[in-house]
Amino acid sequence: MSIWNELIGVDYRHTYVETGGFKTRALQAGPEDGEHVVFLHGTTGHLEAFVKNIPAHAEHYRCHAIDMLGHGYTGKPDRPGEIPAYVEHLMSYLDAVGARRAHVVGESLGGWVGSWAASEYPDRIASLQLLCMGGTKVNPKVMERLKTSTRAAVLEGDIAFTRERLRLLWADWDEDLGEELTQVRYGIYHHPDFRRNLHHLLALQELDARERNLLRPDRMARIKAPTLVVWGNKNPLGDVPEAEAIAAAIPGARLEVFTECGHWPQHEKADLYNPLSLAFLAEAR
Repeated sequence: MSIWNELIGVDYRHTYVETGGFKTRALQAGPEDGEHVVFLHGTTGHLEAFVKNIPAHAEHYRCHAIDMLGHGYTGKPDRPGEIPAYVEHLMSYLDAVGARRAHVVGESLGGWVGSWAASEYPDRIASLQLLCMGGTKVNPKVMERLKTSTRAAVLEGDIAFTRERLRLLWADWDEDLGEELTQVRYGIYHHPDFRRNLHHLLALQELDARERNLLRPDRMARIKAPTLVVWGNKNPLGDVPEAEAIAAAIPGARLEVFTECGHWPQHEKADLYNPLSLAFLAEAR
């Protein structure tokens, strides 16, 4: 079964959008006059992270899952990937598709980018969903684990390293979907442009850059957008107290913790996440 079978019955486009001098790979679906929802993946991820979520959301919203700057098959600037650059890219994408405002669903790095954007451009971000978001603390052990596992997956030819990199995100490995995502990610990771750009994508796993880009409490306190924090109780990259601190730092934020769930709640618990997300979006409209 193809992951794209998830989109059967959905009128969607797989396209490239010119954004600030770079082509951005995007999956677009849903009514063109609907409110915009942008889905942002995690570090060294890609838009397929949301194939289980687009169909439900596209019934009511104009959905955009994108490969972020330097990621997937989007253009790759020759500079370190830091949060202001990702935010600039997001704003360029919104401008390019005519979205004055958008709801942002961000997983891991994507939530970090969405939160920063909401603090800088409050009129552009209608709401935030932060799925196992990173960026609020420095954890050298986690940072080293991400660097080591990602470098092995990209630089070694054995697909087993890519599989192990993905397994890091799941509490309960989905054999069928996980294997197909492994194939997709292996193709991305072993593209020459991706390999050349890898050190830039891992910049935020270095101490100095991470300190420079941290989401500190004063910045999170500036977020005005309605915010939903979603976490997995078996998230290997951050425990539940980290999620509680994030929700406490953002005014009015709501926290939902999924049991038996790792770093990808939108995948592992799509049956719980999709109705929760849609109810939240309806409230935030």
